[in-house]
Amino acid sequence: MTAPHYRLCLMHPMDPRGTKLGGIETHVRMILARHPDDFSVLFVGVDELGDCRIGHITQIQMGGRTVDFLPVTHIDGTKINLAGKTLLQSTTFRYAVGAIWHIAAIRRALKGTSATADLQRFEFALIPKLLGLKTVQMVHGEGAKDQKMDSLIKKLWFIHRFNETLALRVASKILCVNANIIERMKQIYPAGVKKSEVMSVSVDTRHFNTAPFDCVDGVFRVVFAGRLDEFKDPPLMFRVLKGLHERLNGKLEFHYAGTSDPHRYADFAAIEPFTIRHGFLRQDAMKALYQTCHAGILTSFFEGMPCFLLETLASGRPFAAIRLPQYDALIVPGISGAMVERSEPDAACEVALIDALARLWHDIITGHIDPARIHALVEPYSIEVQMARLFA
Repeated sequence: MTAPHYRLCLMHPMDPRGTKLGGIETHVRMILARHPDDFSVLFVGVDELGDCRIGHITQIQMGGRTVDFLPVTHIDGTKINLAGKTLLQSTTFRYAVGAIWHIAAIRRALKGTSATADLQRFEFALIPKLLGLKTVQMVHGEGAKDQKMDSLIKKLWFIHRFNETLALRVASKILCVNANIIERMKQIYPAGVKKSEVMSVSVDTRHFNTAPFDCVDGVFRVVFAGRLDEFKDPPLMFRVLKGLHERLNGKLEFHYAGTSDPHRYADFAAIEPFTIRHGFLRQDAMKALYQTCHAGILTSFFEGMPCFLLETLASGRPFAAIRLPQYDALIVPGISGAMVERSEPDAACEVALIDALARLWHDIITGHIDPARIHALVEPYSIEVQMARLFA
């Protein structure tokens, strides 16, 4: 076999073998597992399992491909999904310090190669610069200072804005997961627009495929996967599910895949009796869960492009969601679900979402929702389409 011609330095504060959960982490694991044969990958990450030497390469297997894994710090798996309350507790901060401390090891691992860096976070933009690498900067988020979020970004917004502007300036190419981000960039860094394009995260449409709805027992199964961060608006989600449970005379199950503790929100108590908590699930288990359930739910204040949304739709399952513009091509009324506008106060959109889910359930049990037609909507977001663009 011919030796790989290109070297990718992929930097992100996670252990691909571990349990860190989120759309960015799903995207990173997909790159590691599906990179082209003419690339070799150095993944600069975090040791979650405690079995690696920090600052040294360990070869790992991802999707049948060999990846050079160079952890720069150790963070225990019980803490990897928690938002740090102080800078020293922050996974992002500890990773950045570790990467700088071990920059000589990273340089040695890239020596003699034609390498490019791939970044998912702004905070690490200077590290590839110090290594003399060109950078592809992926921009996933579009939150604002006044919006709800768990991370330290809200408290240290001025640092986040500085890191964002710096990262956009030094990037060779900027990929934005939705068009709203480019519009916002026109305000904060207009020069970045000319080196930017829209490319969302991808979905494995061959793995996440359709199955017929199972409605035999008459129980409507609604799914959510991911972290229950504040910007996801879990209280609204839980109140909607409570109202839907009452509307359907108890014939409802809520399936949650993720590691967050829902008890931090008082509204969870009302839906706990009909909630099934699955914890962290890997790809095969997620596929089985989507096919067991009937519909997904999203109530976020803002998003980039949720992998959860793409995977659920690829599985042929419709959605009820608070509308965000990037959903418009994916959640199509009468085909793949329904969206309602957010209201303040949120009582009106709460009722509207209950109504939308009840109508979805009626359409599912009467055969008016076609899983194959839903699946077709996400084909433009498939690995085959988007990974070729990314690696080009």
